Amino acid sequence: MVELSTIARPYAEAAFDVAKTSNLNQWSDWLQSWSAVASNEDIKLLVSNPKLTDEQVLKVFVELTKTPAEAQATNFLSALVENGRLLALPEIARQFEELKNSHEGSADAIIASAFPMTDAEVQNVRGALEKKFGSRLKVTVQVDESLIGGVCVTVGDQILDSSVRGKLNAMKAALTA
Repeated sequence: MVELSTIARPYAEAAFDVAKTSNLNQWSDWLQSWSAVASNEDIKLLVSNPKLTDEQVLKVFVELTKTPAEAQATNFLSALVENGRLLALPEIARQFEELKNSHEGSADAIIASAFPMTDAEVQNVRGALEKKFGSRLKVTVQVDESLIGGVCVTVGDQILDSSVRGKLNAMKAALTA
């Protein structure tokens, strides 16, 4: 079976090409909104209903998502429906964000901390990470008490684990090896 990322790639690239000439942030917002609706179990049933035509599915989806009347947005959704790719929207949105971040010279970073972080702490970590990765970071902070202490940072596909839990797991692995 073909990987979902392979299916989503040409759609994400097409959306990105259109968005570059109009409004990247607007397309990003649309894709996130469409992705949330496409992830709904009821929508998944609607899309897979063989009794509905493509036009009916598109009409319901456009109404639910309050898609703007812009021809580019409607044409994009229409192509997804016609090709049976509407449910790939979450992956399309993810890949679009990667393309957008690359274009802007930025990246998404998730900082998981055992305790809530102050703005100053977040800025300190952000500064160190931006220096390490050489790009601007869009930081999201999450509290994960299971870390016990410290932080675990995810930037793209890289994970920097300086949490107490991570250090304990490394010590356990070293002792049992």
